[in-house]
Amino acid sequence: MTESIPRFNFASLLLCLCMFASGACGIILEYIQASLASMILGNSFEQWAMVIGLMLFWMGFGSLIQARIPKKRLIYTFIFVETGLALAGGFSPTLTYIAYSVTAHYSLVLYFFVSFIGIMIGLEIPVIIRINNDFSTELSTNLGSILSADYLGSLIGSLIYVFALLRVMPITEAAFVTAGANFILALITYVYFSRKGLIPKGKVIPVLMLTVFCSLFYGYLNNREWHVKIEQPLYDDPIVLSRTSRYQHIVITHYRPLDDIRLFLNGNLQLSSTDEQRYHEPMVHPVMNLVPVGERVLILGGGDGCALREVVKYPSVKEVLLVDLDPEMTRLAKTHPLLTRINDNAFADSRLVKITAPGVTPGIHRDLFIETKDRHGSARPASTEKLATVRYMNIDADRFLSAVPGYFDVIIVDMPDPSTPELTKLFSRQFYMKIRHHLSWHGMMVVQATSPYLAKESFLCIGRTIESAGFTILPYHENVPSFGDWGWYLAWQPHLNADKIRAGIRRIQFSGPTRFLTPAVFQSELVFGKGALESRYTSVNTLLNPVLLTLYNHESWLLD
Repeated sequence: MTESIPRFNFASLLLCLCMFASGACGIILEYIQASLASMILGNSFEQWAMVIGLMLFWMGFGSLIQARIPKKRLIYTFIFVETGLALAGGFSPTLTYIAYSVTAHYSLVLYFFVSFIGIMIGLEIPVIIRINNDFSTELSTNLGSILSADYLGSLIGSLIYVFALLRVMPITEAAFVTAGANFILALITYVYFSRKGLIPKGKVIPVLMLTVFCSLFYGYLNNREWHVKIEQPLYDDPIVLSRTSRYQHIVITHYRPLDDIRLFLNGNLQLSSTDEQRYHEPMVHPVMNLVPVGERVLILGGGDGCALREVVKYPSVKEVLLVDLDPEMTRLAKTHPLLTRINDNAFADSRLVKITAPGVTPGIHRDLFIETKDRHGSARPASTEKLATVRYMNIDADRFLSAVPGYFDVIIVDMPDPSTPELTKLFSRQFYMKIRHHLSWHGMMVVQATSPYLAKESFLCIGRTIESAGFTILPYHENVPSFGDWGWYLAWQPHLNADKIRAGIRRIQFSGPTRFLTPAVFQSELVFGKGALESRYTSVNTLLNPVLLTLYNHESWLLD
């Protein structure tokens, strides 16, 4: 570029639009890399912080090296930056997954893409500002228009990622869609400035752009097939379903020789059909037989339907409400033939109640419970009945407890382990206090509490936290071959007589049919080895001090 270049107002508008679009694409690519790190390396809280921090660092590096780019090469640089972002951003999830399946050094591949994309994004803003300097009369106007376009684009990109891309496509496909937008930016820039004679026409850039376009188009068409092929080496058994919902990645595998069906969420095993009864029966049957009245049951989590399967075995149960965050998980549990075989089609049971409280699901107001009881069990006038239906509630359990009225005789908390900040909140004192407010006077709660052997300090922290919310607790555990030693806590209102509950345990008989659990087995589950319930920690998990997150991710799963 030279000083005699005419000033095109349209050029400045085009550059602002490019900055707006590149800001949106840039933030989406950042989120994609952070999501990849969370899925592959775990601990989303740390990985999002690391990825965003690293990207900002490399963006700063990119901003520094742009100073060494000659003025006449700026438009070329912008075109190469956008095509480079398109290639790296589009193929990064696929290549990272490949590295994850074939090498122990997959994190190097992940962070390479994080660094490269950060450098490219860091080059974008100063390069566009320098190009626009020839089409803007004032430096302040130039900076203001370009930076505001970038910031606004970042907001729009965030909304698109959260409310569109995550809901309708896997992360590999979202990457190619975003890469396509980057490529279109490069194409528009090249066509406009070449037609204005500001860059000479040649064969190198057209050939490069044609190659990039073909690569991205081929990747977009084949990414879902690649995804399944790449993902299969991560699992021992053949994948029969791989689906990404708004909240998690769901995989079902099936090993036909043993008829072993396994459910994985975000790569973590949730159940195996060969031994899931050793998990679900101890969680459900003791509390159902120890509570004096078990007519109304609330299940928080448990979207696979297996805990529900055990609950509906009891004819005394009149109402069951299952609250799970992910409607895709509960839809699969109701419709997928392998999952319905495991959960005995529990979602079709006629004793389930369709319910949505006002304020629970934004914009939807429907009928409340068929009957609301006070804490002592006396019934109030019944409201509208909605029998023989089940409500899939797209809401987290904490929000549900804050909005819904009424009391439950049994509350089963079957949440995933506290590996992320979002899940750790569901193991906090505040969460258990909300549960206590919804537990009937005679009611009892059971909480899955990780492994007392492999995650001892996490297990004990959960127990302390439940106690701090005003409950009396009783820990117990069982060996589940797929997971190892696993633990739960029974909890009840403090006015109930613990000696009477323990006497009830000694004479317990399970009225619901079981495949594994017997009274003698349950009584043995109450026995822990020497020192197993002793801890050097005294802290409890709260919203403002989520100590459980650190304990679970750093203190757990490591044997002395």
